[in-house]
Amino acid sequence: MRVAIYGAGSLGTILGAYITKAGCEIELINRNKAHVEALQTKGAQIIGTVHFTQPVKCYTPAEMSGKYDILFLMTKQQHNAEVVTMLKDYLAEDGVLVTFQNGLPEVQIAELIGSERVLGCTVAWGATMQGPGVCELTSAPDALSFSLGAISTPRNKHFEQVKALLEKMGTVDVEENFLGTRWSKLLINASFSGMSAVLGCTFGEAAGPRASRRVVQALIKECIDVCRVGGIRIEPVQGKDIVKLLDYSDPIKKAISSLIIPIAIRKHAKLKASMLQDIEKGKPTEVDAINGAVSAYGRKVGWPTPMNDKVVEIIHRIEKGELQPSVENLKLFA
Repeated sequence: MRVAIYGAGSLGTILGAYITKAGCEIELINRNKAHVEALQTKGAQIIGTVHFTQPVKCYTPAEMSGKYDILFLMTKQQHNAEVVTMLKDYLAEDGVLVTFQNGLPEVQIAELIGSERVLGCTVAWGATMQGPGVCELTSAPDALSFSLGAISTPRNKHFEQVKALLEKMGTVDVEENFLGTRWSKLLINASFSGMSAVLGCTFGEAAGPRASRRVVQALIKECIDVCRVGGIRIEPVQGKDIVKLLDYSDPIKKAISSLIIPIAIRKHAKLKASMLQDIEKGKPTEVDAINGAVSAYGRKVGWPTPMNDKVVEIIHRIEKGELQPSVENLKLFA
């Protein structure tokens, strides 16, 4: 069985290192030649909440050949049509592509390769690239979990093999209501990642001060509300019912929700949003597939999403150089 991680940046490198460390074969593929060379010569150096160095197999896309039974997709969504169309030629006839991307990417990918060849996975941990071959795990070691689901029935024949590979790193929850699981992750990304990018800070720093926590809370509430109107049941995250904990309909429940937010994100407090990492590198972000996806669904079901709309606006202004990630951006939510 041939397995590869395409777009092995911070998350993919750490996952690949764990899988290789467990004795399984997996190839890491990345366009960043400096990162590939470092992995080839020095191995994957994992720092942060864990520390180890693991030799890994790593290549550039130009060096790919043959067919793969399982392809883990960890690229940004902006070029999905081009990337997935290219990867289709490297996917075995009964192979499966597992997307780890943010937002709601499975439908678009299924249109390109068929729904029976698509699995979706959400990741409940974070990582940061610190340099070529060096990746920092920013979540607690006991918070390493995945949610895995299919968008077609029956599941692809490789489903159990994918699950077994992911279990080399952490726990895997098999989700029957995978759309609800997608929205669980989208809620977290829209609120904490959105504000991390807007303010230029970590998740914990966004959730701490009352002023920024107020915006995080409003972003969460919009996600819960559009799902309720659209008939989507948001699934628990790592066993916690985030709707029950964080939703509110009166001032008392709102105050309790506000107090819970810093506690809820405690294990991921050091995480810096991938959108913020993209901004720091001068790259376009995935805000349209994250906060923009909430806004788009709100328009579809007829529910206003002014806070998510504002995050999209601010981040696009940051991308254009009109603003910088800063706590000063809080005044734009007034």
